[in-house]
Amino acid sequence: MNTQDIDKLAGVPCETHAQSDGREITIGDGFETQSYTHTDFRGLMDPLIMVDHFVMTQPTFGTHAHAGLSAVTVMFEDSEGAFRNRDSLGNDLDLAPGDLYWFKAARGAIHNEATRPGARTHALQVFVNLPAEHRHDAPSAFHVAAADIPRLAGDGAAARLVLGEGGGLKGAVAPDISLTLLDIDIQAGGQFTHSGDKDHHAWILAVQGTTTVTWTAGSADLQPGKAIAFADATDISFSSKEGAHVVLFRGQPLRQAFVQRGPYAMGNAAELDEIEAAYRSGRLGSIG
Repeated sequence: MNTQDIDKLAGVPCETHAQSDGREITIGDGFETQSYTHTDFRGLMDPLIMVDHFVMTQPTFGTHAHAGLSAVTVMFEDSEGAFRNRDSLGNDLDLAPGDLYWFKAARGAIHNEATRPGARTHALQVFVNLPAEHRHDAPSAFHVAAADIPRLAGDGAAARLVLGEGGGLKGAVAPDISLTLLDIDIQAGGQFTHSGDKDHHAWILAVQGTTTVTWTAGSADLQPGKAIAFADATDISFSSKEGAHVVLFRGQPLRQAFVQRGPYAMGNAAELDEIEAAYRSGRLGSIG
């Protein structure tokens, strides 16, 4: 049975920050994820809709559709082997450890991702909301190889600038929305600081190790699996006594109402019904 989440928090959030441990989901013997959704963060996850932090060792999901959003795969460098990515745009490529794949589904497209035999994929699957005026665009996609991702240095820390800007460098540019993504490794006793637009929302996930996050209005210790979101921060600092791995998203909030139903996000339920009908009738394309 399909369920839908209606975002009732469009507008300026009343809270200054929100934290969540997400939900643990296991499917079969080859897929485990910790899942975080926009409903957990009181409007502060905007423009993100969902983040799954997952490990996949066997093909788990069949061919499926997306619409009204971008489905983004962020491969961590400790992944092993290849993660095959196919879509109805004609793309068929193996993602390697450290790669990024941005799949802007917009008005609707078909997707399939699966581990190659013997692979262990450690990654994030991120649903990024689209501005309402771009929900019905033609689908598009781009791939960024790990070797092309700039690296930033901190004090006993380093970060991959997967998307956006930082430290005077520029990474890949997200379509239709301002979004920065940093994949940060902190050595024992190390520290890293990122400066950005205070009008952007920040969403942070502790992947491994305990991380102390400090921003304009507060500070929090994040245990592995804990995520935090907040607004109104220029400098965001990370430190760890024993070493840690953390990711940071900073994005321009859309502050627009939307309805999510599984892999779709549209302005209202009627649009979602239209997308599902298009999928059933084959009008969203196919994967050869």
